[in-house]
Amino acid sequence: MLKNKTILVTGGTGSFGKKFIETILNSYQPKKIIVYSRDELKQFDMQNNLKFNSEKVLMRYFIGDVRDYRRLKMAMTGVDIVIHAAALKQVPTAEYNPFEAVKTNIMGGQNVIDAAISKGVDKVIALSTDKAAAPINLYGATKLCADKLFVAANIYGGHDKTIFSVVRYGNVVGSRGSVVPFFKERAKTGILPITDSRMTRFWITLDQSVHFVLRVLDLASGGEIFVPKIPSMHIVELAKAIAPECTQEEVGIRPGEKIHEILIGEDEGRNAIEYDECYVVKQAPVDVNAIKDCNLCPEGFSYTSDNNSQKISIEELHRVLEQISDDYSIEKSRWSMEDVPQ
Repeated sequence: MLKNKTILVTGGTGSFGKKFIETILNSYQPKKIIVYSRDELKQFDMQNNLKFNSEKVLMRYFIGDVRDYRRLKMAMTGVDIVIHAAALKQVPTAEYNPFEAVKTNIMGGQNVIDAAISKGVDKVIALSTDKAAAPINLYGATKLCADKLFVAANIYGGHDKTIFSVVRYGNVVGSRGSVVPFFKERAKTGILPITDSRMTRFWITLDQSVHFVLRVLDLASGGEIFVPKIPSMHIVELAKAIAPECTQEEVGIRPGEKIHEILIGEDEGRNAIEYDECYVVKQAPVDVNAIKDCNLCPEGFSYTSDNNSQKISIEELHRVLEQISDDYSIEKSRWSMEDVPQ
């Protein structure tokens, strides 16, 4: 799927982008990788720290914003595959800067779609979030809208049709935006602030998210939302795993937060099918007769962090946290997906 292909990653200097690029450089044989992001310092650091055989793979770095259609279109010249990871992701930031999130997550997403169609890109995978399912905050609402845009883009792609699909998953353990580095820092004070002791969250590792996207690249035919089967955990248990010696102080839910997260709501569940490693949400009622090697999800199905049968114990999480380096990047994952296409 990736051999001799040119791949562009928006938000390529973020936690996912760096791990994705590192993985395909080490395990696959792409022709060229284009990093498209706004931060010149992160690009500079990435160029200095990324180790690969430059004789086999070309690396290109584009300073640009997904809000800039002309720049995106230029960057996508000759591109075969786009991984769209750029977004404004912080819930409180989006709550207090709502239209900035709209401009990046929605309008920027449409720019990615238009540029990909214009340049004849073969496949686009857009990264989404559990907060897009039944959203109650601005960030989730913008990502839900973006999901709808990418799914609908398959309708007007033209004869040389670009395939658009969405990957939706939960919080990434150890990424810069997760609570893990925050808890590690606050542990120095002896007190960990807990928003609500009932709170549960889905958790995924960087390795797992990267391998799942690679799997989706192989499976996607257009218009699907792919949801990996991942574990969940109570936030108080996460705090215990990170700093068991600390006192926990309940401080109340922040604007836009949920008690429990949702990856597939009951309404979407009507059009969901189940595979061994994931769920796939279709945008039209599923033809039961066309289902192979999978099962139609039962009536009333939903996939939420509190009803998830797959839970992480504190001991399991300890093993994962031990694999996180000082900069909170994950080198290995106990939950890595198997059967990744080569």
